[in-house]
Parts: sequence; structure tokens; C-alpha cells
Amino acid sequence: MKNLFLLVVLLFTVSTSWSQRGQIIAYIDMEYILENVPEYIQAQNTLDAKVAKWRKKLDEQARFIEVLKTDLANEKAILTKDLIEEKEEEITIKQEELRRLESLYFGPDGDMFLVRKQLVKPIQDQVYNAIQSIAARKKYDFVFEKSSDLVMLYSNKKYDISDLVLSTIDRTRLSEEKKEAQEERRKQTNSAPTKELSEEQKELIAEKTAAKEAQIEESKNRQIEAVKKKVAAQEAQKKALEEKKKARLKQREEKRELLRKKKEEARKKKEEEQKEKEKKQEDN
Repeated sequence: MKNLFLLVVLLFTVSTSWSQRGQIIAYIDMEYILENVPEYIQAQNTLDAKVAKWRKKLDEQARFIEVLKTDLANEKAILTKDLIEEKEEEITIKQEELRRLESLYFGPDGDMFLVRKQLVKPIQDQVYNAIQSIAARKKYDFVFEKSSDLVMLYSNKKYDISDLVLSTIDRTRLSEEKKEAQEERRKQTNSAPTKELSEEQKELIAEKTAAKEAQIEESKNRQIEAVKKKVAAQEAQKKALEEKKKARLKQREEKRELLRKKKEEARKKKEEEQKEKEKKQEDN
């Protein structure tokens, strides 16, 4: 109803303005345009691959939590209250980690939003720039998007400029590639020696080149050291967590063993009491 109201208002506005001067209107099919832009297809495939990888990781985490729940349900009868609480706490922590990971990947400001923005936005900018260029050149007063919320009850194909937008994007791409090729040729031409340099000039160039290479090498070494420190910190943290986990598992196993021994002692004691009772009955 809201879309219909907006359409009526728009048509009324256009028809009112039409009496004053001729209006030039066009529309595009954004979905059709994007499907025919190679960069968009490539970006979408990259995004789909990342999403599949993230979902696989979330599914693995969810299955691991289900295994923990099943193990707890099966072992609950032989576990102490402390062990049960410890396992329940571990499950709760894993569930919170899963929710945080899901938010990190698919939240409002998550990785999927950022990657889509990084990959798709430049392509959308190409489309919008092409539309603005065409609208300015053809003097269009309105350019609508066919698949938007505004319902188009009828559209004449001759006003569809989607192919014209694609042609503009292709021409822009070819022009940019041509400029890059010319710039590369210019750089190569400028880099070619035009005259013999003096020994002093050669030494100066060599010193500058060596200083620049040393600066680059130093920057690279700093980056490598930073990465090494980060990896070492992560490994140390991972090792600490593993040791803590092993200690907890060892403690848990010791408690289980103690519980089994107590149950076994109780069983033997009960059997001995039963045998003693039977012996007394036989003596009587």
C-alpha cells in the first residue's frame, strides 16, 4: 500500500511537471547489470567462499558442543556434583564463544558486512558513476531502479538503459587499462638511460639506492619481528590453555578414578557383609 501510494504521488508529480516541460525518464535493472560485470561475479564468488568457510567453522563448533552435552548426559550418573558443574560451565563457555563467533562473522558490523563492502562497493560505485554520466549526457530527469521497493506497474523496454550502463562501464575499464599501459610505457621510457652519467652521479645514485633498500629492509625486518612476537604470544597463550586443559583433564580423571575405587570398595564391603550374613544364618 505504501509503495502504491509513493507511485501515485510520483506519477502525479511527473504528470504535473509534464505540462510545464517534457520529462525524460529511464530505468535500469541493477540485478541484470551486476550479473554482467565480471568483477562483481568474482567478488561474489570470493564472498561466497568466505561465508562457506565461516559457516563450516560454526557448524564444527556447534557439533562439538552437542558432543559435550551428550557426554555429560551419559556420564552424569557416575560424576560428582563438582564435575557436573565443571562440565556445564565448559558447555556454557563454548556456547558463548559460538555466539561471539557468529556475531563476529555475520553481525551488523561483522566480517561478512566488511568484506561485502570492500569487494562490492567499488563495483557499485562504477555502476552509479556510469548512471550519472549517462543521465548528464542524455539529460534524464529521473532514472529508476526496476527491482527497488517502488513498484513499476509497467515499463517500456526502450527506456531501459541497463545495456548502456554496461557499455559505459566497459569503456571506462578499457580507458583505465589504456592509461595504465601508457603510464607503464612512460615509466619504462624514463627509466632508460638517456646519457652517460658521471662517476659522482653514479655514486650518488648508488648511495640513495642503498639507503632506500636499507630502509625497506629495516621496515621489513620490523614487520617480521612484530609478526614473530605476535605468533609467539599466540603460541604461548595456546600452550598455557592446553596445559590448563590437560591439568583439568588429569584432575577430572583422578576424581573419576577415586569415585570408581570408592564404588568398588563399597561393592566389596556389601558383598562381604552379605557373605557374613549368610554364614551366620548357616551356623544358626
